[in-house]
Amino acid sequence: MLKVQEIREIIKLIDESTIHEFTYETNGTKVKLKKDANNNQTVVQPVTEQVSSVIETVSTEPEHQPEAPTVAQEQNTNEESTSQVEYDDEIVSPMVGTFYRRSSPENDPYVNEGTRVTTDTVVCIVEAMKLFNEIESETTGEIVEILVEDGELVEYGQPLFRVKN
Repeated sequence: MLKVQEIREIIKLIDESTIHEFTYETNGTKVKLKKDANNNQTVVQPVTEQVSSVIETVSTEPEHQPEAPTVAQEQNTNEESTSQVEYDDEIVSPMVGTFYRRSSPENDPYVNEGTRVTTDTVVCIVEAMKLFNEIESETTGEIVEILVEDGELVEYGQPLFRVKN
């Protein structure tokens, strides 16, 4: 099975190249990448026997064309305009998957509003293709806002937490 970092590297290489379609298969896992020439987006579609419906979209900004905002970007813009919480940084999702605030239903959440975090603090889990990935804070500070509900689907790059240094 491919690791998340390996998939990220493949996405980056495809985005920087003129390749429009790429398929990789190993150990029963198949990943198919297609670059949409009109929107300059790479679509990653992992295909396995258990999961075939996960699609990850990674946007790249074209140099000469304005990018049409996605629904998620429009929702984030609306949320930010109505939110009055002061923050210095955001912790974002490194992958597409299901967001969980705790390691199991009977455990306490990893973090709450007001929790101090450092760069090695686990803040949540994102489940992708039956793998539970612990997400660590990439910043130091205090959690001032939790932007995602437990069990909600998240996209690559979607803000999960706001942090004040």
